[in-house]
Amino acid sequence: EDNSPTKNDYKDAKVIADLVRNGKYSEPKLPTSIYADLRILMNLREKIMVNFGQVQRRVQNWLDRFFPEYTQVFKDWEGKASRITLGEFPTPGEIIALGTEAIVQRWKKDVKRAVGTKRAQHLMDTARSSIGLTEGLPAARIEIQTLLEQYEMFARQLEEILAEVERLLSQIPGTGEMLTVPGVAVVTLAGFLAEVGDLSGYEHGQQIIRLAGLNLK
Repeated sequence: EDNSPTKNDYKDAKVIADLVRNGKYSEPKLPTSIYADLRILMNLREKIMVNFGQVQRRVQNWLDRFFPEYTQVFKDWEGKASRITLGEFPTPGEIIALGTEAIVQRWKKDVKRAVGTKRAQHLMDTARSSIGLTEGLPAARIEIQTLLEQYEMFARQLEEILAEVERLLSQIPGTGEMLTVPGVAVVTLAGFLAEVGDLSGYEHGQQIIRLAGLNLK
C-alpha cells in the first residue's frame, strides 16, 4: 500500500488488522477441561524429556572420561545394579578397593537378578585395566552423584506425568479403542488429543488434517 516492498513489524500489524477487519480469519480452538490439562502435561513432559536426555548424555560423558570400559560390564548404565555402582563406587579405584564379595552383597540388597560373582569379577578385572582419568576423582564423584540425582528426579517426574495422563485419557470416550490401533500408545494419543482437543468438535477428519497444516497426497 505504501508502494514499497519493505517488511517491518508495523506493516505486519496493519496487514493482520486488515485481514481481521475483513473477516478473513479463523478462531483458534482453545482446549478446555481435560484437554487443557492434557496440553499442559504434554508440554511439560516434552520439556522434562529434553532435560532427561541432557542428563543421560552427561552421565555417558562422565563414563567416557573416568571409566570408558564401563559399558563392557553394563551395556545399559541405566539398569538398577549399574546405578547402584555409579552412585556408591563409581571409579575403578573404589571398585578395586571394595572387592568382589562386597560388591555382590551390595547389589543383592536391591537387585535380585542378573547380578552375581561373575559380573562383579568382570567389573573388577575391567577396573584394573581401565585407562580412565585418575586426577580430580573426589570432584568426579560429586559430579556423578549430582547427575544421578537429577536422573532419578526427571525419571520420577516423567512417571508421575504419564500416570496422570493415563488417568485423564481414561475419562475421554473412545481412547480405549484408539489405543488398540497398532503404533498408537499413550504418549502418541495424549499428544494428539492435547493438540486437537475434543474430537466431537469436528465434522470430518479433513478438518484435523488442515489444523495440522498438512496437504496429504
